[in-house]
Amino acid sequence: MEIKGHIIQVLPLQSGVGKASGKEWKIQEYVLETDGQYPAKVCFQLSGNRIDQYPVAVGDEVTVSFDLDSREYNGRWYTSVRAWKIEKADAGVPVPPDMGSVPPPPVPPMSESGDDLPF
Repeated sequence: MEIKGHIIQVLPLQSGVGKASGKEWKIQEYVLETDGQYPAKVCFQLSGNRIDQYPVAVGDEVTVSFDLDSREYNGRWYTSVRAWKIEKADAGVPVPPDMGSVPPPPVPPMSESGDDLPF
């Protein structure tokens, strides 16, 4: 599934060590607001190395690919929106180089006859 919108909040990073596995884990949650006449707010999460793989900040326009996961605990059901890919809206637009830091290409010297044509 996919949802488009802009990031309105980045929640604190959660981390810990699994009791059974002893492995470290980390989860980062974000709040996305959709566009349109009736905007909706959706809290989704990234986990593990995907947090560093898909860095996003407040104000970023994004498309989030996600899976829904529901689980029961003590007679109540809890649903998670687990993102597996995030694309920024400006990801397809190439960023032009800073012309102030790149020197222009050298201009070849003119020939003495004034004829610059190679043939």
